[in-house]
Amino acid sequence: MQAGCGMMVGMDIAVLSDTHAPRRWKTCPAAVAERLRTVDLILHAGDVCTADVLDELSAYAPVHAVLGNNDGPDVAAWGAPETLEVDLAGLRVAMIHDSGPAAGRTARMRRRFPDADLVVFGHSHIPMDLTGDGVRVFNPGSPTDRRRQPHGTMGLLRVTDGALTRAEIVSVT
Repeated sequence: MQAGCGMMVGMDIAVLSDTHAPRRWKTCPAAVAERLRTVDLILHAGDVCTADVLDELSAYAPVHAVLGNNDGPDVAAWGAPETLEVDLAGLRVAMIHDSGPAAGRTARMRRRFPDADLVVFGHSHIPMDLTGDGVRVFNPGSPTDRRRQPHGTMGLLRVTDGALTRAEIVSVT
């Protein structure tokens, strides 16, 4: 994150969800680690399954995480709430694991998080970047449990001067 006289303030953010350790995530996959080395912050949208993953991710950058339906007391004790709202370089970001059914999702997320510019979620393992009802919703998919998707994925965001200037879903398998 840079700041200074007349410089733009920017933040690079990695977004993960549904890592499902230790069944799917034994250790940080090399392709994920490569991207984590250059970020300022990591968001994890739940189903970490063991708090060790959050400790491992914290070695790369500060981590914000929310609880998923497969997360136990250790993840809650680590500090992951059910929902989270944070200001990231001026961008208002909300996080939740399960955003409910696809039908009506953006309207539902707008009602749930009326101040959010971006809602990050997981649960479906289906990567998604969609804007509607005045809110952008972003699901990075899963880097380790792709289910019916062609690749394991994660998200990369860039926030510059309070605006989301990049939102990308990248293949890591």
